[in-house]
Amino acid sequence: QVQLVESGGGLVQAGGSLRLSCAASGRPFRSNAMAWFRQAPGKEREFVATVTWTDGRTDYADPVKGRFTISRDNAKTTVYLQMNSLKPDDTGVYYCHPTVGRRLTGDSWGQGTQVIVSS
Repeated sequence: QVQLVESGGGLVQAGGSLRLSCAASGRPFRSNAMAWFRQAPGKEREFVATVTWTDGRTDYADPVKGRFTISRDNAKTTVYLQMNSLKPDDTGVYYCHPTVGRRLTGDSWGQGTQVIVSS
């Protein structure tokens, strides 16, 4: 089982930036990747980005390509999400979770971190 703690969310104006962090403990390397997901009010949770632990390969959802950057620090077992040029549509609760590619592995959701982008 892996434990996840997300942080770094907040209130920001459109066009601004935030950097989210996901600290993983337990056995995070059992899965080959870690991903960020988000859930907007009244909507289903959706994939945002993923990065592999071994070689740092990344994959992004189309709405965030060119604006968000996912990275990892294996020594700290921490994954980051740098979010630039934020839009009101980026508002939601952001979660990290182990994956294989975009597919969830296990059920280890943390509390998430709230991002609010004002127009």
